[in-house]
Order: sequence, then structure tokens, then C-alpha cells
Amino acid sequence: MVMLVSPRRLALLAAALLAGCAAGGAPDAAAPPGAGAPPRITAAGAYLAGRFAAAETDTASAADQLLEALRLAPEEEEVLNRAFLATVLDGRSEAVRLARRLPRSELADMLLVGADAMAGRWERAETRLRAMPRGGSGQVLQPLLLAWAQAGRGATDAALATLRPQIEGNRLRGLAALHAAMIADLANRPREAEQLARIALAETADLNLRLVQVVAGILERGGKSVEAMRLVDSVTASGDELSLYSTPEERRRLLRGRAVASAVEGMAEAQLALASALRGQAAPDLTLLLARLSLRLRPDFAPAMLLAADALAEERHPESALAVLRDVPRDDPLAPLVALRRATLLDRLDRPEEAIATLRRLAEQRPQSLQPQARLGDLLRGRERWAESAEAYTAALARVPQPGREHWPLFYARGIALERAGRWEQAEADFQRALALSPEQPYVLNYLGYTWVEHGTRLPEARAMLERAAELRPQDGNIADSLGWALYKLGDLPAAIRWMEKAVELESRNSVINDHLGDVYWAAGRRVEAQYQWRRALTLEPEPGDAPRIAAKLRDGLDTAATPAASTPATTPR
Repeated sequence: MVMLVSPRRLALLAAALLAGCAAGGAPDAAAPPGAGAPPRITAAGAYLAGRFAAAETDTASAADQLLEALRLAPEEEEVLNRAFLATVLDGRSEAVRLARRLPRSELADMLLVGADAMAGRWERAETRLRAMPRGGSGQVLQPLLLAWAQAGRGATDAALATLRPQIEGNRLRGLAALHAAMIADLANRPREAEQLARIALAETADLNLRLVQVVAGILERGGKSVEAMRLVDSVTASGDELSLYSTPEERRRLLRGRAVASAVEGMAEAQLALASALRGQAAPDLTLLLARLSLRLRPDFAPAMLLAADALAEERHPESALAVLRDVPRDDPLAPLVALRRATLLDRLDRPEEAIATLRRLAEQRPQSLQPQARLGDLLRGRERWAESAEAYTAALARVPQPGREHWPLFYARGIALERAGRWEQAEADFQRALALSPEQPYVLNYLGYTWVEHGTRLPEARAMLERAAELRPQDGNIADSLGWALYKLGDLPAAIRWMEKAVELESRNSVINDHLGDVYWAAGRRVEAQYQWRRALTLEPEPGDAPRIAAKLRDGLDTAATPAASTPATTPR
């Protein structure tokens, strides 16, 4: 596989190689005459090579190189810290040894707490936790881990007492109540577990699958199966991916066994909770580290694997993300969600046929769920395989007995695929169906209104639709461009210039929009400005078919007496 490397990383790699080969000492006495000694690896070379590997998320190489650098320079604190992080990310046993050399590291403390817990040294884990600082992320995690350490040594009352102050007044009381509920559930105290679970549910504004799995499982074990399934139904009906669980049998599998079967797993759950919270605060590095700590405690923990993969994907390392997901057991209740993620990652890695096969296999396994076919339609549309994309959307809609408001994106997406495939009448019907289901969707208003203008039909209605779309999304440069271009074709040059200039302000690096502004300027007699916009459009990676057309306008000008050339909307299909 060819790896594209940024100039900065190339410079770092070059520095590593130079440092690794520099001044390696006198020639080897045993070497043949005239031959130099093999280059001696230096601490600096290994360190820089390790940092390069870490930047590429090659965790195995990073750990190898940084451990070697630490062997050669054992007193260098920076090398120690980097080696520790690399061994954590790669799941190495050396991480525990290095953590013991980092007395002021919160991450090292958490790792050592986990090591004590896995060895059953609960008192030592509790002592270490009590000594941890209470600031930063420790303020959230320390009481949760402490309660689980107490639960691990059988002190359920003490564990619940540790969490009580957070439950009674802390802004994170929902999280504390959820962990207290799991502790009570593990201790076979169903009444307390249910009471605490209800607090957690009431304190959480946006339900997520993991919370629902925990709470519904507690309700079911407490004899409230109907309520438990109603709760699961509510979350699986509300999310796109979660609609994979379309049958009662599939939803019931989500409640298989306790969410947490031991105090060690409870600690893994706590670390995952903090990792999830940090992901929302744009902290991918720390998110990944906490997810890895969670997986050290619970190696088959699918929610932590999904989170780690998402963090890696956000950092543009899809290959590493894909490797993490390979470890999810095939029979895990979250395996369908993992399949969707794998398809997305394979597509990003330019392995579309594998991605397509993954989605088709999932569609066969989930015959009542529209999501696999809808994702297949998105993938094929992104690769401009319009006819195949439309077929996939049709297959998705066939799984919807009665389309409702939430299904407008499917009609919109199929409409785009059909329009690009040259089947306008069918596309028009889909756009209108999307608007019938959800009348104020700006992207549908934009696409349909723009296309009507291109076809020269229903012009007053098209203009009104585009103006409404611009009202709904005033900061969307693509919609501003559509309205400006439509006004140009309708002959309203002053209004067209105003909207096109606004579009360029909002989307200055969009080739189509700059090209459109050039056309409008030319029609208004502003020839020098028009040529500037066309030249700029050529520098902004135009579509292959657009570049010759723009170059011809620069050479020959634009025939303003002719109807403006048809053009694809600048709006990205959504």
C-alpha cells in the first residue's frame, strides 16, 4: 500500500534516519578492509523514528522504537513519557513497568489502578485512588473508580456511599447514578438498582444505546420486561444506525446478560464514559488513550472498540480504525453497528467493492432494516454510480411499510441519483415526495428549484423555493449560489450579482461558485472581474469536465446572447 505522507512528517522521518545513522563510531575491526561499521542506532534516532511512527498511528513500531530510545537514554523524562504513551496505545505489558516510574501522571495512576484491580489487589487500588488529584478529568473518574474498587472487595454499602454526594447534587449525577445502579445490580440488590437507574434515566437528556442497555437490563431483571423493551424500542426507533435492530428478537439481544459482570468491567465502563465525554470536546488523543485503558481491563468490550475506531477515523487513520474493529466478536450484539463502520472505513480506504460486499451481507442478515441499503445507496452515489445508487435506495424504501416524515432523506437522495442518471421525471417525483413528507427542507427546495430553472419550467415557483431555501440557510454559500445562478438565468442581473458575491464570500474556495460569479460579471459587462473569477476557478480543483469549458471562456469570452450553459448545482448532495 502506498502511504501519502505530509511534508512535515517526511522531514521528521528524514531527521530520524539522519540521527539514527549519524557518527556511529569507529569502523568495525572485524569488517572487511574499506568497509565502514554498520550504522549504530542512537537514542535520538530511535526517539525520532518512534515519534514518526506514533504520528502515523503505527503503535507497534512506535512502542518498539521508543522503548529502544528509553533503553539507550533511560534518564530522559521526555523519552519515558513518550514510551509510556506508546506502550499504552499498543497494549504492551511494559506500560505497567513504565507507569511506576511516573509518579505525577494521572494516566499512569489509572493504569496502575487497573493493574491492581485485575490482580484482585482492591485495597491497594483504593489507596492509590484516594491519593489521586481531584482536578481535571480525575474529578469525574476518581469517585467512579473508587466506588468500583470498594465494590470489588465486597463493600457495596461503602461504594454506594462514595457515589451518594455526586448523586445528590453534582452536575454529573446521572453518570454517578448509573454506576451506582450497576454496583447495586451486581450485588443482587434489584430495588436499589432500579431506583438508581431511574435517576440516571431522568438526568440524561439524550438517550444513547449504552445507557439504555444498562437501564433496560436492570428493569428486566427486576421483573419489568415490558417497560424494558419499551425503553429499547424508543432508542432503536430514534437513531439511524440503531434502526438496524428492527425486530423484537434483535432488540432483545441487546439485553443479553448484565452490562457489567464484575468490578473490573465496571472500571472499564467508567473509563469509557469519560472517553465518550471527551470525544465530544474534540480531544481525540485522550479519548483514544482512555478507550485503550478500558480495553486493557475488558479486551472484548465492543463499545470501547467502536469509540477507539471512531477516534482514529477522526484523526484520518482509517486503516488503524479498521484494525481495531477486527477484534469485535462476531456474535456481539453490536456487531451490526461494527459492520456499518467497517463499510465506511473500507470506502475511505478506496476499497469500494469490499465495502459494498459488507453492506450487502448486512442487508441479507437484517432483511427488515433499511439502513444497510440506504448506506449502500450513499456509498454508490458518492462514487457517481448513479443507477446502482438509485436501485439501492429503492431497495431501502421497499423495507418501509409506510413512509413518514423521517424518511424524506431517502426520497431526496434517490431523486439526486435519478436526476444524475438522466431519469428526470422519476427524480422530480421523488423531490416532491420528500417535500410532501417534510415541506421546509432547504436542500430539497434548493435542488428542485434549481433544476426547474435549468429545465426552464415552473420558474416563479422555482424562484420562490430558492428564496425560501436561502432564508432557511442564510450562511450556506451553496444555496446562495443556486439562487444567484437562477436569478442570472431569469435575467435579474443586479440580484444575481448580489447573491453570487455573497456565495463567494461564504464559499471562497468552491470552483463552481467562482465560475458562476465570472459568468454573471461577464453578462453585466464587468469583463476584467469575470476573467479574474474564471482564473481563480481553475486554481480550485474544478471537476475534470469543467476545466476545458472555463479555459475556453478565458480564451474566447462568453456569448451573452446565448442561454447560459447548463451547470451542476454547487450544493453538495445531502
